[in-house]
Amino acid sequence: MDSDVYHSMAMALALLLSAILWNVGTWYFGIPASSSHTLIGSIIGIGVGHALLPEASNKGISSINWDKAIEIGQALLLSPLFGFAAAIILMYILKKTVKNKEIFKEPKKKSPPPMWIRAILVTTCTLVSFFHGRNDGQKGIGLVMVILIAFLPGYFAVNTNLDLVQVKESLTTLQTITAKIDTIPLSEKERESYHKLVKSSTALNSIINSGVTPKTLTTTQKFDIRNAALTINKQSKKLLESESVALSSGDKKALKKATQGDKAPFFSFGNSSSSGIAGVTDFAPAWVMWMVALSLGLGTMVGWKRIVVTIGEKIGKNHLTYAQGASAELIASLTIGLATAYKWPVSTTHVLSSGIAGTMVASRGIKNLQGGTVKSIVLAWVLTLPVTIILSATLFVLFRWIAA
Repeated sequence: MDSDVYHSMAMALALLLSAILWNVGTWYFGIPASSSHTLIGSIIGIGVGHALLPEASNKGISSINWDKAIEIGQALLLSPLFGFAAAIILMYILKKTVKNKEIFKEPKKKSPPPMWIRAILVTTCTLVSFFHGRNDGQKGIGLVMVILIAFLPGYFAVNTNLDLVQVKESLTTLQTITAKIDTIPLSEKERESYHKLVKSSTALNSIINSGVTPKTLTTTQKFDIRNAALTINKQSKKLLESESVALSSGDKKALKKATQGDKAPFFSFGNSSSSGIAGVTDFAPAWVMWMVALSLGLGTMVGWKRIVVTIGEKIGKNHLTYAQGASAELIASLTIGLATAYKWPVSTTHVLSSGIAGTMVASRGIKNLQGGTVKSIVLAWVLTLPVTIILSATLFVLFRWIAA
């Protein structure tokens, strides 16, 4: 994030437009594409575009956190495969254990399902919606916060309810534990992380000790605090994961709490922010969360048909049975729930699509899939990242050129 508001606006607009263009395009043609893929590709594209700028030519693409990008990429790749395999296994178990074969029959036209089947479908569908909101909702909140920081940096660059006393306490704990680290056994990269951590904690400490209050902070100081907090959390996490860092389990636990804060509650209402130094940047006002929740609901209500028809009627050659629908939804909710617990963004669309494909294969083998639809979904899955990276990078460079 750049303290120059025009540079930040160029970043936000490129990110937003590239994601919208790809999502609307795939939705128009009824192709289930991943908004998670789209958003991540757009973010990576910003990093690539930044590397193409003359003033950043010597930095390359180092601005991209490749460790996190690879971790997210693995989650996006493995989650559909897990959903596909788990759906096959669940359908096999149901066939062997459920004696009432009515759930394995196709729904009769203009005939509502029995109440007990309806209850199962409503439950599994609700679970998908809930975990979809917990995973995709966080991405929406993050995107809105990026835009707010870009357009209103003086207000949203750091937590609007910033508690400098709490930050000071966490910083004191950080500096005390950091001083215990023996740098001799560390590798060159680990030593570099250590020095960045010390430098950023010193810079943050000097700002806090200068007598400023949250209300008197200038925009420049807010960005300095933001950059220092982000660097501290990134580098401390690397050191905590290193086997070369000789700290007691108590010190490691205290360092993690001071930087990353306490584990977030499962349910959280109102203004949401992390504790520890992470609370400086990891926050969202209540109105942002409610706006994203409402947008997810309204978007599904308005634009559901194109994608739902593809998922429900065009993946397999036969209409979904009650068992297939419930199995796919249960596996999707389980996969998304586990991914959310481990802070991995996954694609609800791809997990649910792969779950339905798995139930179709479990029923009548691979021949029960519609090749054309599957190819379109896979093609969109493969193309989403490169297309959004190129599109985002191009738009970013264009907007930066206009801003200059």
